[in-house]
Amino acid sequence: MRVVVLTGGTGGAKLAAGLQELIGADLSAIANSGDDIEILGVHVSPDPDLVTWWLSGEIDAERGWGIAGDSFTTHTRMVELGAPQWFRLSDRDLAACLVRKIALSDGTRPTEAQASIAAALGVAAKILPMCDQPVRTAVRTAAGWRGLQEYLIRDRAEPAVFEVRLDGIEAARPSPEVLAAIAAAELIVIGPSNPVISIGPILAVGGMREALAAAGAPVIAVSPFVAGKVVKGPTEKFMAACGQPVSAAGIVALYGSLLDGLVVDSADPEAPPPNPPSRAVDSLMDGRAGRRRLAEAVLEFGAELARLR
Repeated sequence: MRVVVLTGGTGGAKLAAGLQELIGADLSAIANSGDDIEILGVHVSPDPDLVTWWLSGEIDAERGWGIAGDSFTTHTRMVELGAPQWFRLSDRDLAACLVRKIALSDGTRPTEAQASIAAALGVAAKILPMCDQPVRTAVRTAAGWRGLQEYLIRDRAEPAVFEVRLDGIEAARPSPEVLAAIAAAELIVIGPSNPVISIGPILAVGGMREALAAAGAPVIAVSPFVAGKVVKGPTEKFMAACGQPVSAAGIVALYGSLLDGLVVDSADPEAPPPNPPSRAVDSLMDGRAGRRRLAEAVLEFGAELARLR
């Protein structure tokens, strides 16, 4: 089965890893690039790289981000020489960002640069940034507007969020690779990443929702909430900023008519909305077995929905 997964943070990346184990090169992961930032002299693409580290097997699974066993020798030296300290890049992470910066400076598209990095690390699936145009997510708190990385790292995601802005989104369009993957898909999965700052920017790219709606494949969203709670990250703050509850109902409200199905956690205290059809499973991706179990459930549900179309 050819599958497209929309992903941003850890939840979606972990599901992508489970799907890749099952279907390999038939997986295309469309990754949020609204988190991108130019800092320390390089172009950092946190979400596409996070997906890459999970799919290459290099991820620091205990931490949930970065590369396992990596050092911070170069960053420590840069700080000693006056570079910003708040945004830390480990050595191998920095190497990937340097390679990306060089490629972009030579006129390579972000999609091509990410594909080169993933291929060099032996990733079977395609990892596709949501677009090649620059989009930057900003959030408004009581202190004013902040870049997303500043909010997440410098502010530790502690302040309440009043508004989210996507700078550059008006000019953004899906890349040819993204459109081709969607058109060829037999199943489209919206991963269990933050619906507002991870999935939201992908869906906001001009023409993205239309491409997903026109695809012949069923679209399934996997709720990021386990037993009615957020597993990791500031999702509650961003759902509140959108006026949506931390529940399956909130997910359906944000994704709307795109959905043909919804996967929820079997321990959720609230029943999901009657539409779209839902499937309750153990959605906690605890280790490799948990990732594979959820991926299998998603593929099975998708196959059932496809037969009903």
